[in-house]
Amino acid sequence: MKTTQQWLDQYGESHTNPTNKLIHWICIPAIMVSLLGVLSTVPMPWDSQHINLATLFLAFSLGFYSLLSVRLMLGMLVVGSATYAAAVALGALSIPLWVTSLAIFVVAWVFQFIGHKIEGKKPSFFVDVQFLLIGPLWLLSYVYKKLGIAY
Repeated sequence: MKTTQQWLDQYGESHTNPTNKLIHWICIPAIMVSLLGVLSTVPMPWDSQHINLATLFLAFSLGFYSLLSVRLMLGMLVVGSATYAAAVALGALSIPLWVTSLAIFVVAWVFQFIGHKIEGKKPSFFVDVQFLLIGPLWLLSYVYKKLGIAY
């Protein structure tokens, strides 16, 4: 398994253009919120408001992150909780949550691909689908560096 730094460095190779980076700082959180929004609307065979595909996906993701770095996993617990709360808040709109989430998801991905067109490099997940989980970690690693938190 790759080290945390290897994952982050490899992801960073296709995210060097300032415009692409800015797009990712906006769109990765938007994609996280929208994905959790869509997943939370999938009917489950049990009756629980907050044990759903979204929270199960978060738990799986946190397990993956814990293999890379417990400190980054703890940060992603905070980020994941905040994005899940944002997804739940979207549910208060008069539009069905899955519709709002799907629209945000599509628009954010369109911008991500525009960013990669500007960058001149394909998205990292074309090489390895695990990079879809590394994107949020990559952003968090910048926050940790700014705060002087080792990971």
